[in-house]
Amino acid sequence: MPLQALYTSADLRRVEDAARARMPAGSAPLMARAGLAAAEQVRRLMPERGRRVLLLAGPGNNGGDAFEAAVHLKEWFYGVEVAFAGDPGRLPADAAAALSRWRRAGGECLERLPEPRSLASRCDLLVDGLFGIGLARPLEGIFTQWIATINRAGLPVLALDVPSGIHADRGAVMGCAVRATHTLTFIARKPGLYTLDGPDHCGEVALAGLDVDAPALVTPSGWLLDADCLRTSLAPRPRNFHKGKAGNVAILGGARTMVGAALLAGRAALACGAGRVYLGLLDAHAPSHDALQPELMLRGAGELPLEQAVIAAGPGMGQDSAARAALQRALASPAALVLDADALNLIAADPALAQQAGHRAGAVLMTPHPAEAARLLGVDTHAVQSDRLSATRAIAERFGACVALKGNGTVVADLDGRWWINPTGHPGMASAGMGDALTGIAAALLAQGLAARQALCAAVWLHGAAGDALARRRGPIGTLASDVIAAARGMLNDTLQPARRRGR
Repeated sequence: MPLQALYTSADLRRVEDAARARMPAGSAPLMARAGLAAAEQVRRLMPERGRRVLLLAGPGNNGGDAFEAAVHLKEWFYGVEVAFAGDPGRLPADAAAALSRWRRAGGECLERLPEPRSLASRCDLLVDGLFGIGLARPLEGIFTQWIATINRAGLPVLALDVPSGIHADRGAVMGCAVRATHTLTFIARKPGLYTLDGPDHCGEVALAGLDVDAPALVTPSGWLLDADCLRTSLAPRPRNFHKGKAGNVAILGGARTMVGAALLAGRAALACGAGRVYLGLLDAHAPSHDALQPELMLRGAGELPLEQAVIAAGPGMGQDSAARAALQRALASPAALVLDADALNLIAADPALAQQAGHRAGAVLMTPHPAEAARLLGVDTHAVQSDRLSATRAIAERFGACVALKGNGTVVADLDGRWWINPTGHPGMASAGMGDALTGIAAALLAQGLAARQALCAAVWLHGAAGDALARRRGPIGTLASDVIAAARGMLNDTLQPARRRGR
């Protein structure tokens, strides 16, 4: 999948070291390139000369980027001020040299920030160069005061590399964090910009590659999902086609009072292309048909054709003995299996089921939310959320599965260590039945022949993108799982048939 690479801080350090080792004599250092790129981004945001910019420089290399940018902006006749929170004698060598250039250009450094109301009348844009990817502990002291002032000023904020206070790998807020309107990230994209709290703090993200080809220097292990994960995985159907070629899906779930969850998963599987969809319902008094979707074939949980279908277990399943027995039969099947909701909770609570899940011959996809992920790992939800990437990879390794940890910036990890982050979706999708819809979409794509990794990545992207399309038309609040299913069907067809999208 030709996707945008994501680099952890450790891998990015390797990229930087390799890039410096290969630089021709006399070429501009990385910090100088970053400073110029930052100044050019300011100019794109505010092309008029004379506009006022306040750059905040921290005690490390991120501060050096800010000093370099300040020199260029001053030369371009912007009104430039720099506030420096650090000790000049303790700056890294490149950052100290950048500070010297700023001073030689006639620049001075403020030691205190004006009050938020004063900032609004003093400048038009704030540039956050306090901390970059090196931040590893919560911020305190003057930095918390400065960040609070930035966030209260009501001004546009351009963050350099990552918003100060956001962990570049995990997206976690390290005590407090700048809320930027724009982020210019250097060399390669960082996972923390796209998951957990990162998207709420980085605003619009742009990449400045600094003439460094990161994938040529260090092979990435993570990528940012986009439409190509669907477009390049599922080919348009030939005219000579029948429903048997689209595969079968068997949904296992629907205990008493939760039949709707299984119905949603089944409807999603049908809408996204499965040839036949069976529902095995655990509620003895469940309906015999779906009046809104009569194409679904409803039966008891023990009557599912487990050998001839992709199985999706968990939607509305419950956790009683009947549910456990049904899940045990599904785990014993050689078919590809999607596990969600109560299927995951049963596995987390039962070592025998966990062992069975981790030793299957058929492919396993898991789609936990953070609490379910915590149960699978035997930790608390905070531990999962504080390092979503590591948690997802740990579940994938433990169960030999392809795993999607749902949430803001869903993380997908394969059992070989590769991982992806999904940028689609919005808060309005935090509503009942959304996980059931995702389960049905993933099962449908598996049934149509996609490999486990392809199916899960494509399902996660499509599910969120369908929600985004709905939000653009009528806003995010009140987005329903049923609406997302219908939108996903339309987006799936548009993605695979671009000529139809263009009206040809």
